[in-house]
Amino acid sequence: MKKIQILGTGCPKCKKLAENAEMAAAASGVEYSLEKVTQISEIMRFGVMMTPALAIDGQVKTVGKVASPDEIKKMLM
Repeated sequence: MKKIQILGTGCPKCKKLAENAEMAAAASGVEYSLEKVTQISEIMRFGVMMTPALAIDGQVKTVGKVASPDEIKKMLM
């Protein structure tokens, strides 16, 4: 099971990234859990200084941008 984490305070870009991640995971058919990390202290533990950010299985994949569902799908493979 893939663990997808959206790192951000809940801004519109963060919400869009979460939507795109869910679409990508559903389209790729992988089992996943989606977690929204909103606490600044938690986000900083990932070494992220700009949001939104996307982490998969604890590894930061994108920072400061909204990745498309297709981009995220490739990261899940």
